[in-house]
Order: sequence, then C-alpha cells, then structure tokens
Amino acid sequence: MAIQGAAPTELGTERIGTLLRKYAVPGIIAMVASSLYNMVDSIFIGHIPHVGAYAISGLAVTFPLMNLGTALGTLVGVGGQTMVSVLLGRRDYEGAQKVLGNVVSLNTILGILFSVVCLLYLDPILYFFGASENTLPFAREYMRIILLGNVFSHLYFGLNGIIRASGNPKTAMGLTIFTVTSNAILDPIFIYVLDMGIKGAAIATVLCQLMALAYTFKFFADKKNFLHFGRRVFQLDWKIARASLSIGMGPFLMHCASCVVSIFINQQLRKYGGDLSIGAYGIANRITFMFLMINLGFNQGMQPIASFNYGARLYTRVKEVFWLTAKWMCLMSVICFLVSELLTTPSVRLFTSDPEMIAKADNALRLMNIMVWSVGFGMVSGNFFQSLGMVRTSIFLSLTRQLLFLVPLVYMLPLWLGENGVWLSFPISDFLSVACAAIFIVRLFRKLDRLKDGDDPGILGSAV
Repeated sequence: MAIQGAAPTELGTERIGTLLRKYAVPGIIAMVASSLYNMVDSIFIGHIPHVGAYAISGLAVTFPLMNLGTALGTLVGVGGQTMVSVLLGRRDYEGAQKVLGNVVSLNTILGILFSVVCLLYLDPILYFFGASENTLPFAREYMRIILLGNVFSHLYFGLNGIIRASGNPKTAMGLTIFTVTSNAILDPIFIYVLDMGIKGAAIATVLCQLMALAYTFKFFADKKNFLHFGRRVFQLDWKIARASLSIGMGPFLMHCASCVVSIFINQQLRKYGGDLSIGAYGIANRITFMFLMINLGFNQGMQPIASFNYGARLYTRVKEVFWLTAKWMCLMSVICFLVSELLTTPSVRLFTSDPEMIAKADNALRLMNIMVWSVGFGMVSGNFFQSLGMVRTSIFLSLTRQLLFLVPLVYMLPLWLGENGVWLSFPISDFLSVACAAIFIVRLFRKLDRLKDGDDPGILGSAV
C-alpha cells in the first residue's frame, strides 16, 4: 500500500519538466474526461429532431443549478480529501477512516436536502435562472431526474476524491473515464432508440454515476485496503465535519460565484437575445470549457511541485515551474483561440444542426474568445499564489474576472450594444483580469529574485 511520505523528495531533485509531466498528465486526463462528460449530454440533446435548439437552451438554463450542486459537493469533497491526505501522511488510519465516513454522511445529508428544496421550488428556480415558456419544459424534465439522483452524484464525486487522496489516482481516473465512456454509449440509446429525449439524457447520466458509485462502495468495503469502511464509520463527527467544511469553503465560494455569474448572464441573454442566445452561450461555454479544463490539469500538476520547493526554499525551482506551466497553459489558450476563430462553425455543428442556433453560437464563440489566448497566464498566476500559501491573493485573482469585471460589464455593455454587449464582456474582462494578474506576478517575482536558495522567505509575507 502506497503511503505518502518518501516519494515527494523527488519534487526537490528531479527535473522540473519531468515532474510536471508526471504530475500534470493524470490531472489533465481526469479533467478532459470530466469536461467530455459534461459535453456528451449537450451534443446528443442538441440533435434531438424538431426540438434540439430549445432543448439545448433548456439544458443551458440548468447550468447554474448544476454548478450549485457541484459547489455543495466541493464543500464536502475538497475538505475530506485534504484531511485524508494529511492524516495518511501522519499514518493516522483511524482518523482517515472517520473522515471517510463523514464524507459519506455529509454528502448524503446535503445531497438529499439540496434535492428536496430544489424539487419543491424547481419551476421558480429555473425561471430565475433564465428559463422561458419555451425552454422550461426541457429544463424541468432534465433537472427532475438529475435531482432525484443527486445524492448518488454527491457521493460518487466525494468518494472518488478520497480514492485519489488515498494513493490510488489511477483508480480514480479510471472511474472518471468509465463514466464518460458509458454515458456516451447510453445517451443515444436512451435519447434516440428509446425515444426518451432530454429525459433519457438525464437517466443515462444518473445511471452512469450510480454504476461508478457501486464500484466505489465495493472498493471501500474491501478490508484489504488500508482505508475502508468499518464499524460505526458512518457516524457523523461534528468536529471533523466543521474542519472539513472550513477547508472546502474557499472552492465552495468560487463555485457559488460562478453560479451567480451564470444566472446573471442567462438573464441578460434572455432579455437582449432570447432563448436561443442562452443555448448559444451553453455551446460556446462547453467548447471553451474543454481547453480550460486542460489548463486546470496543468495547474494541478504545478501545485505540489511549487509548494514543495517553496517550502524547501528552492526559489530557482519555484520560478522555473511557474514559467514552464505558464508556457504550456498559454499554448493551450492559443489553441482555444484558433479553434474559436478558425474552426467556429465545425465546432458548433457538433452540438446543433439548427441554422439559427448555429449563427448565434458562431457569433458568441468568436466574440467571447477574442482574448482567450491570454487566459492561461491569469489561471496559472492565481494557482501559483495558492501554491505558495498566499490564499487571499489567490482568491482575489480568481474572483476578479467573474465578479469584479464580468458582472458590471455584462450589465452595462448590452445597454449600448444589445446581445453583442454580453459576448464582448468576456474578452474585456479577460484582458483586465490578466493585466491584474500580471501586476501581482511582477511584484512577486521582484521579491523572489532578491532571494537566494535557502534564504528565509519572510520578505514575501503571507500575501502580495
């Protein structure tokens, strides 16, 4: 059994490029699989005969609600993963098993509460999120099934993170790939063969997660694993619960911010463009999301390398991993830009064959991603500060694009430019947030350049 402790010494000695490949590739594969999982439903739903355009708009309306569910899962999952990693590093297996039980208990409680509340007020919630009389039936039909299976989703994603934290990243990655593959197989069967439409897509999604959850429970039921279910393991420990929730609060708030922004964008698009504009945003967002998830995989790979070497006071290596990660993330951002501007229509046609929807999504993708080539630098900068323990700066940079710049722009620009004002809000906020990140990075590197390897990092402070 692989316990954390000895292996990380390579983080301070192995070549940075080798380390980044080793630590980033599993994260990239998992992130790409996750983004494909989200795209599959959109692709098949968008091609449902006669109703595809409004169906994909209805699906887009559900994104904020799905994000809110993800935020609650993150609140429990991130804290649980972090605590398990720390406790296993201390060889406190009993404590790690208590955290495992708490993840199951908390996810079950929050998953059920979230589903009950949302099902009771589903129509008003969807109207608030941007639904109309045309799109509400599709959004409602999809979300009812998703919410009925929400507790399974919460449990699966939470326990999948615990599997990764317990030293089994390949198993966790394999489960993610399984859900993507099985969803891609079941979606056309339920949607087209069984003629269940958007409802079939939701059933396929829940069924795939339920199958993955069944294997996850089988994994943790095996007494041969040092982290497994035991007697009274599901008893809720409020001390552990409070600690876990406090650790997950940062990512939870960021997901909530994303949810708020999505709601506001949908409302503005319904006002200035109509239902199909919301669907166009959903398509453009899915295409961009694929490349952003790859960048998140690079971020995952960079984080342990930067953190370890900063703790070891090896500042040359800290700077090297930043610039190497920034290079790869900027390259992916440039590829996203080229796809958005040069392969616009072929990319959009993956999701819909409706001529009006294609025209709107083409326009949205081109305008939204004018500045996307620069986004990689902003993403790596925010994560870099987090890796060095400068949490306040990291949170500030993570929220600048969405809350500080994007929301005001989405409100103001449509007053003069109509629907295009919504799309142009994205590149302007991208430019402003990347410029802001560059200012903070320049200030940080000026201080890092004054340090030699082995120096006390006190000059940097807790935040920049």
